[in-house]
Amino acid sequence: MNSTLPHGDPVRETNQDMNTSPDKKIEDLYHLIEGISVCMMTTRCETTGKLVSRAMSPRKPDPKVPADLWFFANNTTHKFEELRADPNVNLAFYKSGTHEWISVSGTAEITNDRKKIEELYSLDIKAWFGDLGDGVHNGSATDPRISLIYVKADTVHYSLKDRSMPVQMFNIARGMVTGEPPKVSSERGEFRHRRRTSCRQTATNSECIFFQTWTAESLKMQDA
Repeated sequence: MNSTLPHGDPVRETNQDMNTSPDKKIEDLYHLIEGISVCMMTTRCETTGKLVSRAMSPRKPDPKVPADLWFFANNTTHKFEELRADPNVNLAFYKSGTHEWISVSGTAEITNDRKKIEELYSLDIKAWFGDLGDGVHNGSATDPRISLIYVKADTVHYSLKDRSMPVQMFNIARGMVTGEPPKVSSERGEFRHRRRTSCRQTATNSECIFFQTWTAESLKMQDA
C-alpha cells in the first residue's frame, strides 16, 4: 500500500466531517451509542496474546462523557483475567439498519463497588446471571459474581449517516459511473481523551483533545 499518494483514500477524505462543533459531535455520539444496545468488546488473551471479542451491553451513557461506559459482567469469566493482564480494550458498535459505526479505544477498570452496582443495576441484569438457588448467587445486585467494567475512553471514531438512504444510493451509483468518491456519511475522528489541563498541537486537523470534562468550554479543535 502506497501511503504517499496525495489522495490514497478519497472516499474517506470526502466523508470526513471537519466542520461540526465539538458540542454537536458529543451530542450525536451520545444518541448513537444510546441507540445501539450491544457492542463487541475486544481484549487480549493473557495466554496466547491473540485478540478476543465478545458481545457486551453497556449501561445508558452519560450525555457529557458518552464514550466512558459501564458494563455489568460475571467476574468468574476469562475476560477478567485478560483485563487484569492488559486493560487496553476496544469497543466496536454497529447499527445494521443505517450502517453507522463507532470505535472506542480505552482502558478498562474493574470495580466491585456495591453502591455503584446498585446504582446501575436493573432487573434485566438478573437474566444473564441466573439463580443458583443458594440464596447468594441469585443474580441480584448483591450477587458476588457481579462486577462492573468501566471503560475510560482514550480515542473515539464514529460514522454518522447525515443523509437519506436514497441520496446515499444515488451518490454511490453516480460514483460508479463518474469515479467520484460518494458522500454517504459524516465520519468524525478522532476524538482524543486527554485528562490534562493544557492544550497541545495535534498531528492532524481531524483530532479533538478532551480535557477534564467533555463540554464546549473544555474542548478545542486543533488544525495542523
